[in-house]
Amino acid sequence: MEKRLQENHHALLNEGKEDETEIFGYQTHWFRRALCIVGYLLSCGALLLVFYWKPAWDVWANCVPCDLQEADVVLLRATDEFQRYTRKKVIWIDLLKLLEKDKLSHVFGADKECVISKAVMKPHLKVRYIRVQKIRYVWDVSAKQFHRIGSLEDSNTCHEIHHKFAEGLTRQEQDFRKLVCGPNAIEVEVCPIWKLLFKEVLNPFYVFQAFTLTLWISQGYIEYSVAIIILSVISIAITVYDLRQQSINLHNLVEEHNHVRVTAWIKHEGRRQMESSSLVPGDIILLEGQKLSLPCDAILLEGSCVINEGMLTGESVPVTKTALPHTEDTLPWKTHSVEDYRRHVLFCGTEVIQAKQTSRGPPRAVVLQTGFNTAKGDLVRSILYPKPLNFKIYRDAFKFILGLAVIAVLGMLYAIYVYTSHKQPADETLVMALLFLTIPVPPALPAALTTGIVYAQRRLKKKKIFCISPQRINICGQINLVCFDKTGTLTEDGLDLWGTVPCQEGSFRKAHRFASGLPLPGGPLCCAMASCHSLLVLEGTIQGDPLDLKMFEGTGWEMEEASPEHNKTNTADEHTIVKPGRDASQGPVEGIEVLHQFPFSSSLQRMSVIVQELGKNSYDVYMKGAPEMVASFCTAETVPRAFLQELQGYTSQGFRVIALAHKALPLGADGGLDGLEREEVEFGLTFLGLLVMENRLKNETRPVLEELMAARIRTVMVTGDNLQTAITVAKNSGMISSSSSSSSKVILVEASEPEGSTPASVTWQLTEDQRQGPGEGKDLCITVEDKTELGSLSTMFHFAMSGKSYQVLTKYFSSLVPKVLLNGTVFARMSPSQKSSLVEEFQKLNYYVGMCGDGANDCGALKMAHAGISLSEQEASVASPFTSQTPNIQCVPEMIREGRASLVSSIAVFKYLILYCLIAFVGATLLFWQLQIQGNYQFLVQDIGITIIACLTMSLTHAHPKLAPYRPPGQLISPPLLLSVVLNVGFSLIVQVCGFLLVKQQPWYAVIRSHRGCPVANQSWIPGNGTANSTEPHHRVLSYENATLWPLIAVNCLIVAFVFSKGKPFRKPLYTNYAFCIALCLQLGVCLFLFFADFERIYTGMELLCTPMIWRVYILIALLVLFSVSFFVEDAVLQNRRLWLWIKALFRFRSSSQYRVLQRKLALDPAWPPLNRRDFAEPSKDGGEEETYVNPAYEEEESEASGGKQPAGRQGGTR
Repeated sequence: MEKRLQENHHALLNEGKEDETEIFGYQTHWFRRALCIVGYLLSCGALLLVFYWKPAWDVWANCVPCDLQEADVVLLRATDEFQRYTRKKVIWIDLLKLLEKDKLSHVFGADKECVISKAVMKPHLKVRYIRVQKIRYVWDVSAKQFHRIGSLEDSNTCHEIHHKFAEGLTRQEQDFRKLVCGPNAIEVEVCPIWKLLFKEVLNPFYVFQAFTLTLWISQGYIEYSVAIIILSVISIAITVYDLRQQSINLHNLVEEHNHVRVTAWIKHEGRRQMESSSLVPGDIILLEGQKLSLPCDAILLEGSCVINEGMLTGESVPVTKTALPHTEDTLPWKTHSVEDYRRHVLFCGTEVIQAKQTSRGPPRAVVLQTGFNTAKGDLVRSILYPKPLNFKIYRDAFKFILGLAVIAVLGMLYAIYVYTSHKQPADETLVMALLFLTIPVPPALPAALTTGIVYAQRRLKKKKIFCISPQRINICGQINLVCFDKTGTLTEDGLDLWGTVPCQEGSFRKAHRFASGLPLPGGPLCCAMASCHSLLVLEGTIQGDPLDLKMFEGTGWEMEEASPEHNKTNTADEHTIVKPGRDASQGPVEGIEVLHQFPFSSSLQRMSVIVQELGKNSYDVYMKGAPEMVASFCTAETVPRAFLQELQGYTSQGFRVIALAHKALPLGADGGLDGLEREEVEFGLTFLGLLVMENRLKNETRPVLEELMAARIRTVMVTGDNLQTAITVAKNSGMISSSSSSSSKVILVEASEPEGSTPASVTWQLTEDQRQGPGEGKDLCITVEDKTELGSLSTMFHFAMSGKSYQVLTKYFSSLVPKVLLNGTVFARMSPSQKSSLVEEFQKLNYYVGMCGDGANDCGALKMAHAGISLSEQEASVASPFTSQTPNIQCVPEMIREGRASLVSSIAVFKYLILYCLIAFVGATLLFWQLQIQGNYQFLVQDIGITIIACLTMSLTHAHPKLAPYRPPGQLISPPLLLSVVLNVGFSLIVQVCGFLLVKQQPWYAVIRSHRGCPVANQSWIPGNGTANSTEPHHRVLSYENATLWPLIAVNCLIVAFVFSKGKPFRKPLYTNYAFCIALCLQLGVCLFLFFADFERIYTGMELLCTPMIWRVYILIALLVLFSVSFFVEDAVLQNRRLWLWIKALFRFRSSSQYRVLQRKLALDPAWPPLNRRDFAEPSKDGGEEETYVNPAYEEEESEASGGKQPAGRQGGTR
């Protein structure tokens, strides 16, 4: 029984996905519940507060474990490293009360296999569900687990989707599904002010502060407490206002989507206008008109349409969507379409620019997902529920807080001992002990880490870089590898036409140069360029992909929408017609009508169209795409023998090359095109030739890459383009050094799948740079050099490979992957999933990875990276946590600079608060020894006048304009930081103890029981003056010890604030932070004025005793010595990078990062890189592993300091 309970008590939600969560079933127990209520009353609500902070404790205390099937409460635990708990109540839907019984009987017969039908508990006709982060999960009665609801099942095949949903749903089915799935609305409620206030006030920080203030007020510290209360109220008000504004902005962003009028097709009834909030998965919507904002995710079933997906990808280039095929395949529809299922999906929040009619009328789409399940809903949820980050600095901060808590407890025990040994009353002992407990733990410590982030986020916004995940800004400071997409990121979006290389009778002809000014010769190649594209006419202008636009403009043809008389197919599709323009070559072709498109796909690397020449009844197919891919669909005799050599001649110089092909398409008299699959037409084509385009670098690309590499930040290219083109662009951009002094070699890695009895293999070839004009070189530009030559010519090399080779390596040579990645610089022909996989593999090597792309095919990689930045016109997109409106890669160093500045600022503020608390703790410990404590206004000056102002202004220092060749520390628990804290506390301890003891030795010292004024000019200091009656009670504040310690503590806080606010190398010099410098000068001036001004009213108010001027001079000298020592130790020792590198080398300290470990392991191996060699996927005879060299282009100073133990030229990596 127990075993069964354990099995059914626990399950997984979203298994295997990014938001995977464990779920546990519990049932409320009335006796436990009653005991907890009694506990709430007896603890005055403290127990309820604890349960509010710890929902798991609430469930464990009130409930007993049970089967999930019987649970009325579930406990959710995230499966990530944080394992956060959430409590959710199970909600019931009684269908009998909400729907008529005859409707229900009709509904259940519709689709018994769908999750919605399986969720109905019979015969009671009830549904159980939970709501987690805006998503509903219903209880599947048969599978006995919770399933996500609000989407069509992924298990449906293409045929099943057409068969089940093509005619829409009945009204009864709609009503039933709406009850179970909920409304199709992305509802972001504007949180009431009282609720925001309630949440903020119950924050542990403010609760601890309330406890602290209660103690201080009870001890008469009214002014100090009132000041803290005022600041807290201001802080809470600002926070609540910001949260309220964010809530309003997000609400306004999505509210419009919830009120869209759509035309739906109701089964047995026909079309009907309805609110988009009433849509459910399975509904059919008709895409009528233009500028329709899609209110849900939908699968296009009939027709085609053009969509603007700028909200999703950041690209405003129109995207053509095609209907889901009617295939009988048994594979799920997404699997059938491989990675290109998106070409059939219309995403929520995107805009329909143009809908092309079918024979049945407007295009039809079946609702796939509704509400927060949609693409737009996912974006909103990522903003509402940001994923917590496992950054080491945050874990270290928690450890520091625990350490301070231990010190606080020890201090409390010390206070109890002192007060009991002096036979003080128990109530006073308890209060003072609790008061002492609050001194070493600053409640603002966790918030201190966010000040730098807030300022950095504002600075980034001014530079048009927007962030929806602010916590990632600090992580940007640790980035040591950046992956770049090529097209549109490193190179210009638009391409310039260079020329065409026509092919006739299986051989290349003379190239046509567009620069000559002559029109492109007519013929099949010209017709292919004029028709094989996804361009369309919108509001009188031709719009579409920039590459397609350039190609079409090069033909000199014109485009127009087809008129009805031109439409000779049995469809109502709106077709495009292209005709030769005035500047085009006049040929026999009157014009071409584009009848059907098979859109371009990044994974298929091609597109094709079916066209009909005007005035003729024959049909043709034109194809364009990656040259290797297009050639594979052509008959062998039409592909020139010199194809690879010709292609290599152009790509080796960085040209973008596209191949074109053609064939006549035999169709029946009916000319039906709707049922055609691309596999039926894309074969047996005739190779037409090559289109050569200049892929120019953006002006900012080379300087930015040089800046990153100078900062020892490794750069990698991840592109879908041709490998040789990518290598050339890498050389031209400086990613691969090509200068004569430091030329790098490129090693081509080619891996092959197993064929028959031959296992998978990988070959290694050294590419040789040949500088030839286009079309001049007819030989392959890949040669194999002797290994000794590599060693003598250069010690720097880079691996380059295609997506296909990468896939084979990960599948058959997994042990080689990390070794190749150490030097992998160019990854070409990479699919979107391969880009994500590559980023993940780099992260496994402990690199902090940045990714920069245009957001279209890079969404997965942008999300996977530690810091993904999308070049987009949008302020926020689902593509990545960072979005730059500046369309070049200058945003990358800006992001890293601000990340470094924010990280350094966070650490500085953190250290300052730690030091302030410990310095105050030392002073309090000394005063408590004689049953004393600092005065009301003394605390006020320290906490409000110095500490809070310092914390708010320290982080205002801007980022240094130059990236340093190393990163700031990424952890708090490190030798330099710990030593900084320990030594500064030690210096303060020495100064305070000396002051505390030496003042007692002075001839004018006396125990003071009441305030005494300063002597007049001619009056001498008399021991015991102002002591009053010895029977008076001991004064809790007034003493010469306190008068000595207070200036030492206050000015010491200013000293550490100055010392920790270092500028270079990650921030601008301190003097550029005007607010901090002015505040520091004013604070120091006020402290010195209070200390040296002989105004009795000031001394009375501050509860300080007047001391001889010479003693005050001694204290000032002590502070100057303290400043000098502290500054010297911090700047010359603890922040001395060369010293620490020498210490690391002396003690043979080595980095534990995986890529560092691997580099050290491989650095001594002379057998790498393997050249002129082919390795097979089987163990070598000696059972040893292949080993890899590392890239000295990213050599670290740390390695230099290790005494040259590694061979020169074989040390590498990034810092």
